[in-house]
Amino acid sequence: MDVALTGATGFIGSHVLTELEEHGHEVTALVRDDAQASVVADRGATPVLIDLYDRPAVANVLRNADGTVHTASPGDATSADLDSAVVDAAIDAFSGTAKPYLQISGLWIYGANRSISEESPLNPPPLVAWKEPIERRVLGASDMRGVVIASSVAYGDGGGGIPGLLLASPRDDEGNLIMLGTGQQHWSTVHVADLARFFRRVLEADTARGRFVIGDGLNPTVAELTEAAAVAAGAPGAVRGSDQEARARLGDYFAEVLLLDQGTHAAKARGELGWNPTHPGLVDEFRRGSYRKSTV
Repeated sequence: MDVALTGATGFIGSHVLTELEEHGHEVTALVRDDAQASVVADRGATPVLIDLYDRPAVANVLRNADGTVHTASPGDATSADLDSAVVDAAIDAFSGTAKPYLQISGLWIYGANRSISEESPLNPPPLVAWKEPIERRVLGASDMRGVVIASSVAYGDGGGGIPGLLLASPRDDEGNLIMLGTGQQHWSTVHVADLARFFRRVLEADTARGRFVIGDGLNPTVAELTEAAAVAAGAPGAVRGSDQEARARLGDYFAEVLLLDQGTHAAKARGELGWNPTHPGLVDEFRRGSYRKSTV
């Protein structure tokens, strides 16, 4: 396949690029500047400099592709506008073709739920409430194979924003990392390479459509993760924080999603596409893997 990919220089998108190329697919990377173009060209992709807000221009690029994966996000107040523009372009380009369009989402849209599945009700906190109406357009587009992939917290290869947040946690007077909240909330996680492999499987499987929830099924507590992060960061240990401290540190909206108690086993992905995680969990990665201070 010739796959159009946004976010090809980002944490998740760069792993999707690697996965696709290693399995014989051609990648056209939609990038915003010459520096990004150089990066993706060095990795074997064909760069196209483009403004992702320019719907007609993006649609013209997508028409020449066999499928599209959208992982780009500015991660700020303009994120909704960007996603909306790319979805509009995909609907313009793919309507009536049955070509696949894959949009990344996140587990936070389900709110607090220890057993999330695709049938679980959406209960998004304000930080991510804008996602649902855009994703509804993806899934409701006629004659386009629209797929929304709700990812758990992505980690691996020493990267990822949330693992980095834990490693950079403030410390108490003894040097211990301070947990987000009491640490009793569970987080669903997924190694970024396992996530990228699922994107490829969805692209290649003509029957894969709709919404998929992705997580490795380990669902560790934030206490377990922060204690392991302390090992990676060279801290003596980790201590409980409070919801109030988390909100003061990160702001109400961001703290709210990190205080959610969540879990999933990704039964649909495992059952329909035979996907299974193959990498160590984030606790092990912190303690013995790519995040250890001596290896960073």
